Amino acid sequence: MSGTTTAISRKAADVPGSGPGARSDREANRWVVLVVLCTSLLLVAVDATVLHVAVPAVSEDLRPGSIELLWIVDTYPLVCASLLILFGTLGDRIGTRRVLLFGYALFAAASAVAAYAPTPDVLIAARGLLGVGGAMIMPATLSILRQVFPDRRERALAVGIWSAVAAVGAAVGPLVGGALLEHFWWGAVFLVNIPLMAASLPVGRWLLPESATGSDGPWDVLGAVMAALGLFGVILGVKQAGGGEVLTPLCWLPLLAGAVLIALFVRRQRRRTHPLIDFGTLTRAAFGTSVGCIVLTVLALVGLALIAAQYLQLVLGLSPLETGLRLLPLSVAAIAAGLLGSRLLALLGPRAMVALGFLVTAAAVLCLTGVGQHDRPGLLVGGFVLLGFGLETTLFGCYESMLSEAPPGRSGGAAAVGETAYQLGAGIGIALLGSVMNAAYGPGVRDAAHRLGLPDRTGADAAHSLGEAYEVAGHLGGASGAALRSAARSSFVTGLHVTLLVSACLLLLGALAALRLPRRMETAGATAPVEGSGDAESGTGAGAASAAPRRARAREDRSGRAENPLSRGVTQP
Repeated sequence: MSGTTTAISRKAADVPGSGPGARSDREANRWVVLVVLCTSLLLVAVDATVLHVAVPAVSEDLRPGSIELLWIVDTYPLVCASLLILFGTLGDRIGTRRVLLFGYALFAAASAVAAYAPTPDVLIAARGLLGVGGAMIMPATLSILRQVFPDRRERALAVGIWSAVAAVGAAVGPLVGGALLEHFWWGAVFLVNIPLMAASLPVGRWLLPESATGSDGPWDVLGAVMAALGLFGVILGVKQAGGGEVLTPLCWLPLLAGAVLIALFVRRQRRRTHPLIDFGTLTRAAFGTSVGCIVLTVLALVGLALIAAQYLQLVLGLSPLETGLRLLPLSVAAIAAGLLGSRLLALLGPRAMVALGFLVTAAAVLCLTGVGQHDRPGLLVGGFVLLGFGLETTLFGCYESMLSEAPPGRSGGAAAVGETAYQLGAGIGIALLGSVMNAAYGPGVRDAAHRLGLPDRTGADAAHSLGEAYEVAGHLGGASGAALRSAARSSFVTGLHVTLLVSACLLLLGALAALRLPRRMETAGATAPVEGSGDAESGTGAGAASAAPRRARAREDRSGRAENPLSRGVTQP
């Protein structure tokens, strides 16, 4: 890409503490930048799940209808996922720091509106604005991280911390929500965002670097809108399918319209001189495989996480706070995997690391098939530890490989593609594993209702979900109610086992897909050439930039064919 070296050199001047004689300040400041980025990312990730445990309190206070309640929960992730590519590519044009700071301000303002929303409609609108702010923040954090950590070995550690924060944020959301609801009203789950986002604004303006390239031509506004509307339609359709409305127009019409818009978007980008998304980068083995592995990882586990939460609360009878505490080992293991990720990547390389992560996660899922209707805390803790470690290992390897493969001037778009893949995988996973769960759970409940002589409509209601089965059993009372309740619990555990097996198969498929990743971690060719900021030995200066082509030519001479230094690595010194 023309102008890349000049643009990167210009961007380096904006990094706090950059320049001759300021190496130690620069090293200190970039880790402070990482703390700022991770703090804002944590809030965005927590907000995706923190409202789940507050739904009963919101329902009691605002009295929303069933459709309004669905939109209160779903508007945030739906809007956020739809706009990731729009704001990720916009940040590459006008500057990621500018987009990020706007996102901070909007997220804080929307949180205040949501906390004191007097009606369901106001809360839905506020959740939509939170989604817009989240879409500004998420890809910008990863793009700035790509800039302030030009050396891949350091960036690997930073990406590990970043991805651990993202994974932990979603996991601890219900725990945070449960703790707040025990002492405050439901609006407190939004108020906690305001002081941290307000503090991030001046700190971010002072510390964070700007990174607009200004060399890729005009921003494709029409293409960005097409991508946003197309993703909105696809994700909405997938969510409807996950709710059991597969054959309804509300499912297939958005899916069809979204698929058409995305196809037109891809066609438009391939024909443009300055596209929003470089599909040439997507077709590279490392980048495309990393994105596909992110989809498979999230697809296999997000739907399963929701089912596991139902199991802990409805089968084992744990409270929302107890459920969050029971899931805490998963978060701790994910943090540990993120901190160890850079060493594992240097030792194993992307291919072995991602494949190992898939295998460990599959082993954890198979281990959890030992759960039943009675609590087995040792098995659950062990399974969740393996699950958290394997999940974070996989996502770390995928995000790091994807980010290192992307050109520096397109890091915002690359980050947006990765985050969009995550959201699509989550939506598809909820639909797929939810359908598997329903298919395995329903027949047993209907058979039990038939044996008890209950009307078909009553049996169908009980077969819809375990919560509804408990309601039907409560209305029946007596021996019939107890029998239906027991049958529903047993069927749910059976459905959980089947879903776990399907999830394990998807994870093993991901391990096979990971074999297309590079064998070794490239460190020299992935380093941004910044004038006067390093040397050839450390891989951070102009010497490394000039040495990379020589090493590539040497590999070409040895192997007899050209080799892409970004997709085939060299052994780390």
